Amino acid sequence: MLGAVSDPSAQGTLIMVVSWFLTVVLVVAAAIDGWKLKVPNWLTVPLVFSAWGCSWALFGWPGLWASLQGTAVGLGLLLPAYAIGGMGAGDVKLLAGVGAWLGMTDTLWAFVVSAIVGAGLAIGMVLYRGAWKRHQQQFVAIVQEILTIRNPEELAARAAERKPQMLLLPYGIPIALGTIAYFLYSGMLL
Repeated sequence: MLGAVSDPSAQGTLIMVVSWFLTVVLVVAAAIDGWKLKVPNWLTVPLVFSAWGCSWALFGWPGLWASLQGTAVGLGLLLPAYAIGGMGAGDVKLLAGVGAWLGMTDTLWAFVVSAIVGAGLAIGMVLYRGAWKRHQQQFVAIVQEILTIRNPEELAARAAERKPQMLLLPYGIPIALGTIAYFLYSGMLL
């Protein structure tokens, strides 16, 4: 959606409003995900549809197209991890909602920062629990399975078997922290 704005003054205001709106939604999503290990549909589905509606209302077809492209990028970045059991559907829909509001490029950068934050949090959790060796072995096994099996259904079944033994990172938290950090870095909240 943000990519459809041509007037610099209006673009700056819209970017700030959208960034603050998304920041509030992301904080709520992270809190719920941290508490319940789930990002609820009542939050993610309206996030996507409201972006599409606002994009259409403000910018017509070009705005809706930009919003749909951002949604596709958000889905495409996390859908493979979901398909093999490495992530929840709520996390995927959350990034799709972010994409619907931000468009392709900003969504890609928010994802990159979120992935870095997620990796840091995961490593921190493992080190804090003193489970480095076990999780290192699981990580190597997962990578080997992905490279050799290549069947998403079988990979998902193996992930489900492994899940009770793993530390779970509610990925809504890295999505929120990474996206907000990207907003701050790029001046979108100021």
